[in-house]
Amino acid sequence: MQKDKLLIVDDEKEIADLISLYLNNEGFQVFTFYNATDALQCIQTEDLDLAILDIMLPDISGFTLCQQIREKHRYPIIMLTAKGEGMDKITGLSLGADDYMTKPFEPLELVARVKAQLRRYKHYNVGTEKKEDIIALSGLVLDVKAHKCTLNDQPLSLTPTEFSILEILIQNRGNVVSSEDLFHQIWKEEYYTKSNNTITAHIRHLREKMGDSYENPKYIKTVWGYGYKIED
Repeated sequence: MQKDKLLIVDDEKEIADLISLYLNNEGFQVFTFYNATDALQCIQTEDLDLAILDIMLPDISGFTLCQQIREKHRYPIIMLTAKGEGMDKITGLSLGADDYMTKPFEPLELVARVKAQLRRYKHYNVGTEKKEDIIALSGLVLDVKAHKCTLNDQPLSLTPTEFSILEILIQNRGNVVSSEDLFHQIWKEEYYTKSNNTITAHIRHLREKMGDSYENPKYIKTVWGYGYKIED
């Protein structure tokens, strides 16, 4: 069985090597780099399944590296942020990251999040619950099995998290889905007030990609004080 290939980029060698050790012990093939320049070569030559990026790098920022990955790839990206840097989290999510962890963190928690992101990315349609394989709505088409999305016959390049949010909203079309429910379904974690910023950032990025208007939306509508919905 082929191992999933993971990329780690962090200029703090001790942290990068520790993460690498834990992930290697879980059976992953890990590529570890301490700067973005060397990591870019790996991104261009290896068929990766997930990337873990520190924001503060000595040459190119993790934000820039995230953007460059998103130009060609849809695999999950987990950002590593400094404690208390809330705006870093929002910025990373807006640029296409799927999750974030604040330093210092427990390596086993990072391993759990890596596995959760890979499950959603590679095995999203696996389960006993029957779902629609093809969902179409007003020019928007989601192929759940192939994990692809088109809008007016044009492909939309969505991150796994963005795809998950859009599918949840369309599967519940006509009904409001609370921010808390979205957070629980995607991250399987306890919801805090600040968690709403995470959902908001992904919704804003989805709207930008879809050319949807916040003031007069055609697809994703905000229901103040509760959540979001897509009409039938």
